[in-house]
Amino acid sequence: MKLNRRHFLVLSATGTGGALLAHWAIGRKPSLSSATIPPPIYTSSNGLLELNLTASHTTVRVGDRSAHLLSYNGQIPAPRLEAKPGDTVRIHFTNQLPHPTNLHYHGLHVSPTGNADNPFISVASNEQLTYEFTIPDSHPAGTFWYHPHHHGHVAEQIFGGLAGLFIVRGALDEIPEVKAAQEQFLVLQDFDLDANGQINPPHPMALMMGREGSLITVNGQVNPTFSIAAGGLLRLRLLNASAARFYRLALDNHPFYLIATDGGAIGTPIESTELLLAPGERAEVLIKGDRPPKPYRLLNLPYNRGGMMGGMMGGMMGQRGSRMGDRMGGRMHPHQNFQAPAPSSQPLATLIYQGSIPTLPLPEKLIEVESLPAPDRTRQIELSMTMGTGMGMSMGNGMAFLFNGKPFDLQRVDASVKLGTTEEWELVNLDPDRMDHPFHLHVNSFQVISRNGQPESDRAWKDTVLVKGGETVRIRVPFRDFIGKTVYHCHILDHEDLGMMGIVEVQA
Repeated sequence: MKLNRRHFLVLSATGTGGALLAHWAIGRKPSLSSATIPPPIYTSSNGLLELNLTASHTTVRVGDRSAHLLSYNGQIPAPRLEAKPGDTVRIHFTNQLPHPTNLHYHGLHVSPTGNADNPFISVASNEQLTYEFTIPDSHPAGTFWYHPHHHGHVAEQIFGGLAGLFIVRGALDEIPEVKAAQEQFLVLQDFDLDANGQINPPHPMALMMGREGSLITVNGQVNPTFSIAAGGLLRLRLLNASAARFYRLALDNHPFYLIATDGGAIGTPIESTELLLAPGERAEVLIKGDRPPKPYRLLNLPYNRGGMMGGMMGGMMGQRGSRMGDRMGGRMHPHQNFQAPAPSSQPLATLIYQGSIPTLPLPEKLIEVESLPAPDRTRQIELSMTMGTGMGMSMGNGMAFLFNGKPFDLQRVDASVKLGTTEEWELVNLDPDRMDHPFHLHVNSFQVISRNGQPESDRAWKDTVLVKGGETVRIRVPFRDFIGKTVYHCHILDHEDLGMMGIVEVQA
């Protein structure tokens, strides 16, 4: 892979050039880089975002130890990509991993065919491929991301560290109050390492629940510090890039003001004290710098995502109360090696006050969310799991995760839809142990219409929605602009690899 002059200048300006040049020079050998160095930012110029991107093994410093992870361009998290509606994206991708891989542009409304956002592409070890697509002129501004999506290797590769932000700049960024805010990107990842810094292989229970690790990082760091000016606004852009871990976030003595979800801006800011991010979800919040100037913790509060081990622990802890009580930690969710998470909150990062400015107001209005028409068709998708043999799931020791009773089949189209129509999908979680499943649809964002028959008042654009154990969630999907095959799946990525994925084909 060639490093051109523009890339060299970007790396030099960010102080990462030496580490990345060393990485390119030694090929597949692990390189040593610092996770505390911010990854470079690649920004489009004159309508083109072009870069070289290499997936490889990398050794990084995480906290007080070395970790042997997977990375793009030697960085954890990967370089941030930024583009605008109408831009062309051209990525010269090299696979230096021992297994096949590919790239998925999570949340982007771009073509699923050819060398664009095609989940069926396979880039073999030591092979190269140039991805190229154009972001539509009508694309919303938002926080998106990129990661591997080669079926059978997704959980392993994302849990190894392969993830990076893909930002689309647009109208939301130009709202005066949002534009005046400080901007901070937080990529949340967890890892499960042995004494030598190697990633532990998953235990069968970890495959069933979705693998988690006790080492939680923010931008590749352990408990980093970020700042806000007294009187100012801080815009946090949050990504859950973990393979299975949920983050229930709270900031000491500061409310969140939600301004955007997966698919972009909402109509007006929504105040809340907590924010739940399932795997794959993103959110943008504003924080007001109106508290006494001292350190404040960004916390990951206990969250119970269900499952067999959770049900057992719930029984040991007594009768469960309301569904909201369940969500607050009535059941255990195991770590990689059957370790229950700490019952107390975990600090992820620290907010400090630096300097002061005249008080900035919150925006009163953001971007109006489109109202979708009545659906042309309604279909039901049931989410479930099975234990046994005959499902072709030997890597899961007989476990299979299913849509409508069937595991993923590359040769089967599960939903044929017409371009230009709107469909309503009823997602029914049949899991007997009440295990949560985040449902993700590629290419076309949707709005959540109802949850357990109760209408959703805020129909924000989403591409990943949490369907809790025993719940029924209805989403409305407009199929626009692009024909071709793509997929929908559970974003607990072991569940996807073990069969909880389907193919949707959009036809002209």
